[in-house]
Amino acid sequence: MKSKFTLYFFLLFSVLISAQENDINEEGKEEIMTALVVNAQDGSLMESVHVINLNKVKGTITDEKGVFNIIASVNDTLYFSYIGFKSQKVRVTNDMFKFKDTKITLTELAYALEEVIVSSYNLTGYLEIDVKNLPVNDAYQYSISGLNTGYEAGKKNPSAVSKVLGAILNPADLLRNLFGKKPNQMRKLQQVKNDDAIKDLLASKFDRETLTELLQIEKVDIEDILNNCNYSKSFIRTANDLQILDAISGCYEDFKVLNRKK
Repeated sequence: MKSKFTLYFFLLFSVLISAQENDINEEGKEEIMTALVVNAQDGSLMESVHVINLNKVKGTITDEKGVFNIIASVNDTLYFSYIGFKSQKVRVTNDMFKFKDTKITLTELAYALEEVIVSSYNLTGYLEIDVKNLPVNDAYQYSISGLNTGYEAGKKNPSAVSKVLGAILNPADLLRNLFGKKPNQMRKLQQVKNDDAIKDLLASKFDRETLTELLQIEKVDIEDILNNCNYSKSFIRTANDLQILDAISGCYEDFKVLNRKK
């Protein structure tokens, strides 16, 4: 009797160990995950929803039936974005691989149109005069030999060039703290730029929300980076998320060049 009990206990222990090993293997294994996205209000299937695996830095969109396929592992985080709907993050589970009918629901946002104020330029009808009265963006781009990108530095004058050099060569500037303490986030920059689905999404967005999720940095960090790289306030305010990504990437590459020389 005792030997039977011992055998039973051994078999049960082996099954538990095997199950745990399988769970560990599944958690680290990359597979194609299939699911669909629906409108939370009426249950309708949603086409062209952007889906991004924040861990793998891979993106895709839903088809006409609301279905998407994406490479994922257990515990990865998927980010869903669609104009007019609240963006959502979902953690990948084992069940999502086992059952192909997993539904992700997105909630529609309520929009309130803001008041639009139209200012008159008091045009005279004479082109030479009216052109002089138009507002001018006085943010100029400066190119520095050996660096990849230009820098905006306000009005075009000799002191502006010095301002650029001072910002990127100062060893105590904020860029060292931001870039130096976030190596993993910065390594994602090139991965993001290599994924067409993610680039298409960023080109259509201006809220920095997707960027903050992808790079795991705050909006204030994005502004600090661009300010310290001397991009103008008008650029920071009006550029789409893809342009902001390119600006951060260019600034980071220049930062690495300058640090290698020290």
